[in-house]
Amino acid sequence: MLKPKTTKKDTRKELESLVDEFIKAKGEIQHVDMGESGLVDGKYNTTHIGFSEPKQQRTPLPHVVAAIQERKHPPASQKGPLPNKPTKKMLYDDFGEPLRWVWEE
Repeated sequence: MLKPKTTKKDTRKELESLVDEFIKAKGEIQHVDMGESGLVDGKYNTTHIGFSEPKQQRTPLPHVVAAIQERKHPPASQKGPLPNKPTKKMLYDDFGEPLRWVWEE
């Protein structure tokens, strides 16, 4: 049996009731300024930013890139001619009514 989906209205009611219960139990709500919770000692937390190491030099490898590109897209001259595939053609009678399909090369 599937559970009924909770709607936004139900979620709002539930949160409102939880807040009311908290306040009735002598709980106190503190005011926090917008953006304050993301600050550490009044500054943004920069320990998680990944720019602590200096930029590394990269070794150019154009021959490797060229080999990969060639494998992805071989030149047209290497592909060769495409084989002729048989095609389906409808045969009609003298009155234009379809009779049957035939394969032509």
